[in-house]
Amino acid sequence: MSEGAFTAKVHGAIGELPSAQWDALTAGRNPFVSHAFLAAMEESGSVGGRSGWTPVPIVIEGPGGGLAAALPAYLKEHSQGEYVFDHAWADAWHRAGGSYYPKLQISVPFTPATGPRLLTPHPELALPLLRAAETLCRDSGLSSAHATFIEPEQVPVFEEAGWLLREDIQFHWENRGYASFDDFLGALSSRKRKDLRKERAKAQEGVEIRALRGDEIMAVHWDAFWDFYQDTGARKWGRPYLTREAFTLLGETMADSILLVLAFMDGDPVAGALNFIGADALYGRYWGARIDKPFLHFELCYYQAIDAAIALGLPRVEAGAQGGHKLARGYEPVRTVSAHYIVHEGLRAAVADYLEQERAGIARDQIWLGERSPFRKP
Repeated sequence: MSEGAFTAKVHGAIGELPSAQWDALTAGRNPFVSHAFLAAMEESGSVGGRSGWTPVPIVIEGPGGGLAAALPAYLKEHSQGEYVFDHAWADAWHRAGGSYYPKLQISVPFTPATGPRLLTPHPELALPLLRAAETLCRDSGLSSAHATFIEPEQVPVFEEAGWLLREDIQFHWENRGYASFDDFLGALSSRKRKDLRKERAKAQEGVEIRALRGDEIMAVHWDAFWDFYQDTGARKWGRPYLTREAFTLLGETMADSILLVLAFMDGDPVAGALNFIGADALYGRYWGARIDKPFLHFELCYYQAIDAAIALGLPRVEAGAQGGHKLARGYEPVRTVSAHYIVHEGLRAAVADYLEQERAGIARDQIWLGERSPFRKP
């Protein structure tokens, strides 16, 4: 696509694009759309090869050839690692004689964290980016394009483009100006406040908890966390998505954006939680343990994250996908949005009907969950 002095192109990897130019498009707010994170996914073999994630970043180049806008995009041969489930759509289309895969995925691999998907400081190029994605779908025989976990400010662009919107619920912790964890506890009902204090005390019995960042995180810590991650990944989705090399690369290129919380017994790490630090949020990503200790999961993943967000002055903690148990720990239901471009009109109409019914159910769920908040009622 060429529009005046601007030209849209599809590349074969994030790694072949200039890191400084790419990061200039992101404004440095979200760690997952950074060149370092996305390139680490490629270089480590977590995407590409036989992973079913083939990088096809779409960019718009300016008059001088530099990057003016970009989409982190992948050709997908399955629907794993996305956290917005479209297996039923794929099954219906296959039963109708169509080929749902490959499809185009506009997202951060394996990362259910809200963030920018239209990477550009030029608002007028946002819609052309989506048109370029649509053109790629039509010209390459792809069934559809899916942009997941879109930040709220960018949703209107997808609406303007005519993409179908889908909603879901995550649980985020909001920092209402708390000076300490006890300050946060003071906002909860008396019973919930006591419950959380008991949980933290039980979780911390017999273990030493350390929050590591930057050059404090050494290879031995990554080795231990890799073991935790493998165990959790094998139990949840069959095989871990990230390779061991991914953690080494992330530690080398993004150490200051990583908070690794580890629990030790007798000097040995026995459990851990990996977080990424953004400009306006702390993002909880992975957890695992070698021991089964009551409430240790809640301590490392949720309470330590709240402590860190308060200390860093961050407005919120995003604790990942699913998990209604987060509600009792002070994490509140928040709407997430994805957008979907379906090439075939018949499939598009069927998906649109499905989404209309699904939205009504999600709205009811959010009201129901909100009424069960642990915070003191006015």
